[in-house]
Amino acid sequence: MNNIVTAIAFLLLTGTAPVLAQDDVKEQLVIPLSDPGKPGSIEIGLINGFIHVVGYTGKDVVIDAVSDGQRRERSTSRAAEPGMRRIPTGNGLELSAEERNNRIKVNTSSHSKPVNLTIKVPQRFSLKLSTVNTGDIIVENVNGELEINNVNGPIELTNISGSAVANTVNGDLRAVFREVDSKTPMAFSTLNGRVDVTFPSNAKANVKMKSDRGDIFSDFDIDIEKAQPKATRSSQSGMYRVSVEDWVYGKINGGGPEIMMKSMQGSIFVRKAK
Repeated sequence: MNNIVTAIAFLLLTGTAPVLAQDDVKEQLVIPLSDPGKPGSIEIGLINGFIHVVGYTGKDVVIDAVSDGQRRERSTSRAAEPGMRRIPTGNGLELSAEERNNRIKVNTSSHSKPVNLTIKVPQRFSLKLSTVNTGDIIVENVNGELEINNVNGPIELTNISGSAVANTVNGDLRAVFREVDSKTPMAFSTLNGRVDVTFPSNAKANVKMKSDRGDIFSDFDIDIEKAQPKATRSSQSGMYRVSVEDWVYGKINGGGPEIMMKSMQGSIFVRKAK
């Protein structure tokens, strides 16, 4: 029988907790895994808030959530009628997680108010993380497959192993790999910011890079292909349009899986670990 754990967190305040603002609400979930000896995964999607994940030597997943406790009003035009007063509906933070076979899915009330998550996971863990507003995504000391998406904030991946696909719109993207999966393609992109990725010195890859309004730098000896830029021809309303894809293609240490790096409004840095 599959082991299913569903946990609903309620207000948890301890004497050792950091000092919070008057209206802040703090909650904690401790989630045991069905099989602690095997790798796991976690999926989290926020609308408002940051996500910080760190790998540690423990067996459980520990989620600390903090919210300012202020519910966003749907409309500021609504005024109380004479003689009527608003009755508070509570500022509790809704945080829930479902675990099945070492796979965890987390749900929060971040659509109505910012929720900031600080999470400890076993080091062999895959992550699928996303947020939209008011927060960054930071991952440290994790070995697995990472799928990271942000809209209005940076992404920082430090001391990671495995593979990553990371994208943000407004923010820098930085990744430092301890080891890379030698068979899995990866991608790193931002619209407004720079892409800065560090690989082990023995990493093998076919790189595909493009910076519209920036430069590309590397201390790897990248074997750059001399081919002409690729052109794409399309037809619309009887007119033909030809667009040139000004990508830089090359090989690191003889080549390997494709690694794509792209920025529209920033430079790209491909670094060799010291």
